Amino acid sequence: MRRFVAILIASSAIVVSGCYHAVVDTGRAPTGAPNVTPWAHSFIYGLVPPAVTETAKKCPGGVAKVETQQTFLNGLVAAITGGIYTPMTISYTCAGGSADATGVKTLKVGAAGAQATMQEAVELSAKLGTMIQVQF
Repeated sequence: MRRFVAILIASSAIVVSGCYHAVVDTGRAPTGAPNVTPWAHSFIYGLVPPAVTETAKKCPGGVAKVETQQTFLNGLVAAITGGIYTPMTISYTCAGGSADATGVKTLKVGAAGAQATMQEAVELSAKLGTMIQVQF
């Protein structure tokens, strides 16, 4: 009986400690504090995901970083509900600048064709160390 209780406690500790943390970093410079949704509602162990986080209006320069995680409290609620309700915390940080490519060199696809223009853009980008926009 003691062995059964020990196994039950050990397996419960492993299951309850199963918090996760996923980060998507776009490489863009962040500006401002992160926008956090501490209780994004998902259901059935995350099979029914939370609502889409609309960032286009709040981050006109794009997103620098997105993080999803299940905190201890989120996991505790999920365990109490048997996985039917599995909340998570979602946060995103806006990127600085503009999403437009203003001030960026643009190459237009001409008579040489798209393949040659793309190759030229790659070489020019490597040489200058900046982004090159290709316009079709």
